Amino acid sequence: MKRLVSSLFLPVLAAVVSPSRAGQPANSPGMLFIANQFDHTANLVDLSSRKAVARIGVDVNGHEVVVSPDHKWGFVPIYGNSGVGKPGTDGATIEVVDLKSARAVRIIDLGRPVRPHCAKFGPDGKLYVSAELANAIYIVDSASGKVVGEAPTGDTESHMFVISPDGRRAYTANVGPGTVSVVDLQNRKLVTVIPIAKHVQRISISPDGKHVFTHDQGAPRIAVIDTATNKLARWIELPASVYSSTPTPDGKWLVANAPAGKAFVIDLSSEKVVGTYPIPEAIGEVAVDAASEFAFISCPAKGTIEVLNLRAAKLEDPIVMTPGVDGLEWIPGIS
Repeated sequence: MKRLVSSLFLPVLAAVVSPSRAGQPANSPGMLFIANQFDHTANLVDLSSRKAVARIGVDVNGHEVVVSPDHKWGFVPIYGNSGVGKPGTDGATIEVVDLKSARAVRIIDLGRPVRPHCAKFGPDGKLYVSAELANAIYIVDSASGKVVGEAPTGDTESHMFVISPDGRRAYTANVGPGTVSVVDLQNRKLVTVIPIAKHVQRISISPDGKHVFTHDQGAPRIAVIDTATNKLARWIELPASVYSSTPTPDGKWLVANAPAGKAFVIDLSSEKVVGTYPIPEAIGEVAVDAASEFAFISCPAKGTIEVLNLRAAKLEDPIVMTPGVDGLEWIPGIS
């Protein structure tokens, strides 16, 4: 398949790679690295200007992104041209982007078509990626590009996952079965599968690792899993069903987005909604900056990144991009 490589933003790439950006000044609001499913690109947004400063062509289709801990490399798993559980092409690669030069520089071949979707770096420095068609999480040495292991999820459609702060366990949201798998990453084996609902979408974990959150797609509620017992502990009731959520790094709030066009801020101490904000239809993702000041919500249908000022409790002007914006990660800058 021919790769789309765009030079649309090359005249302004100097803004991305300047020494002041690379040095990550203390007053810098950081950057976003964003996958766009529809135009098959990975994008860099400078939050100082809230403008896209690089658009890098990748294969069809990258849904999610992750950035290396040193902020030098971006990784875009190539899922394929369909949605979870639907017929279509089956991706088998991860595209690697040099963030400083804003270029796709190499491809990690996973060896067979597995629809890689979600990717995370663990505390051990390894790259973990969901291998959906293999019912597993693949473990990748990102430097060599080699798959060095896999851990079974014990269920199908393991679309998204999170890793515990100590790196010992992963928790996967299994969309069609409506379950969450608990995976022992150290011993590369399944611990248990937790029934949640008829269907679930996306998953997040509290900064202290004590609770995992996933989202019932048939009812307006978020499941709260106790990681000490690996059981569904309770539900957070909401005004509308939500697609994904992300807790703030300070552990105070959970920010969730709804396909009905709402963003919710939930106080994690009371597990009550304390803020509701109108946004476009939101079946994307939420990223939060390290200071817990801003949440960024991707809205694929509209083509915007909605900006929620958490300290001021208000929406700011959105970052206008193109339809298809999906997975995103906040980084303080580029090394």
